[in-house]
Amino acid sequence: MTSGVVIVGAGHAGSQVAASLRQEGYDGPITLIGAEAEAPYHRPPLSKAFLKTPDAKPQPLRGDDFFAASGVTFLDGAVVQRIDVAAKTVALDDGSHRSYETLVIATGARPRWPAIPGADLEGVLAMRTIADARAIRERLAHVRSVVVIGGGFVGLETASTLLALGRTVTVLEIGPRLLGRAVSPVVSDHVLTRLSAQGADIRFGTAPIAITGDENGVRGVALSNGDTLPADLVLVGIGVEPECDLAAAAGIACDDGILIDHAMRTSAPNILAIGDCTRFHHWHADRPVRLESVQNATDQAKLAARTILGHDEPYRAVPWFWSDIGDMKLQMVGLSFDADAHVTVGAPADNAFSVYHFRAGTLIAIDSVNRPADHMTGRRIIASTFRPSENDAATGRVNELFKAWQAADGLQTRAAS
Repeated sequence: MTSGVVIVGAGHAGSQVAASLRQEGYDGPITLIGAEAEAPYHRPPLSKAFLKTPDAKPQPLRGDDFFAASGVTFLDGAVVQRIDVAAKTVALDDGSHRSYETLVIATGARPRWPAIPGADLEGVLAMRTIADARAIRERLAHVRSVVVIGGGFVGLETASTLLALGRTVTVLEIGPRLLGRAVSPVVSDHVLTRLSAQGADIRFGTAPIAITGDENGVRGVALSNGDTLPADLVLVGIGVEPECDLAAAAGIACDDGILIDHAMRTSAPNILAIGDCTRFHHWHADRPVRLESVQNATDQAKLAARTILGHDEPYRAVPWFWSDIGDMKLQMVGLSFDADAHVTVGAPADNAFSVYHFRAGTLIAIDSVNRPADHMTGRRIIASTFRPSENDAATGRVNELFKAWQAADGLQTRAAS
């Protein structure tokens, strides 16, 4: 009997590759190993609905009967301590070993932590796992003042939720704007305006130098400018680091993530890697990237399943992301690296607009706020050979022109056949 596929990590990526293998017809054994004592769950709701509802439960990624019905062995609360590449086994923390024919590493990422005094105090938390969300929710009854370190997506989502729950929130961002690595300055300014109107105190160019507290936990945050902010809760949101220690210890090539090729293969035979823990040359950006998104994790998992089944296809999924911050649905498609022109369509004052990013005259990305049609069309445009101009965007005609282009392309295709 074959030892089959072993998947390390039961998040969005790991659970998807198990499902995709069965959907693609794989009939061998599948073992899914998750370090959390939880069935695989959706992470995005943790910073929003889960915090707002005291008795909310995690939203499962799969139905209750998925594992039994699919013949997938799920080991929850199990930590893989070592990969033996030569023996094709993984060692678990209970002393047992699992053999594999193919191993998939989907270990995700861990929150980056500030290297300042007091960062280990009770009440200094991140928002990454269900355990983090529960810990924050359980403390809320005793929390009045919150300091969020970092102006990224998860920190701002949580900040907006806590403001809606009546807490005082201060956001510290060392850079000059919010979401600086992810969206255009127009969107950054808009998010700042909306969060400030909601009551957030947002400070730029300000770094925490220490977190203060006592035996009961955190009490304040000392800043680089000499101020000290009161805080009953400190939320750390300064990015994540790929969980590649397990792979690196096994001799698998890593560099700011587990290095993979176009088909999700690592440098080790019979071992693939997917999701937030990976770094790869992206077809759209034309450079090595590490993408932390549900979309990337899901699409890489689907391709990994096909690789395991003997296909050799390049990863060509269009990158897209989303974030719900208060009454703003942010949707991003494409990667705007090196964009040299930006066209805004719609009205930020109406809380509904899009920013089209061009590089050398080619549309490469769109940031949208409450304009879902622009986002959905943008996903199809970037996957196609349609090339709208900056003027097309400025006149608001991109969606209309793409629809006409699709119709004409369909006519040409039928005529050629």
